[in-house]
Amino acid sequence: MRYRLTFVVGLAVGYVLGTRAGRERYEQLKKTARQFAQNPAVRNTAETAAMQGRQFAGKAYHTVSEKVGDHMPDSVAHRVRSLRERNINGTAEDDWGTSNT
Repeated sequence: MRYRLTFVVGLAVGYVLGTRAGRERYEQLKKTARQFAQNPAVRNTAETAAMQGRQFAGKAYHTVSEKVGDHMPDSVAHRVRSLRERNINGTAEDDWGTSNT
């Protein structure tokens, strides 16, 4: 019950502060967030992090699969193999539509 009350109070405070800030402040925050997301440095950093995450996931899969052996579900094994093949072949896009460049 305590957590519900805290959530409701937080929601009410956020609503009151948000309505006081008004539409102009909302539009300003939205514009700033859009500019940040479209910044080439931010996009490149995000894409690099995603690529490194895929590499680490492949390494982790290899390590785990050696220890687990045949207990790995076929669906997981197939997905990781396809990701490895795609990285080797140098496909320009991933499942989310972002480039790996």
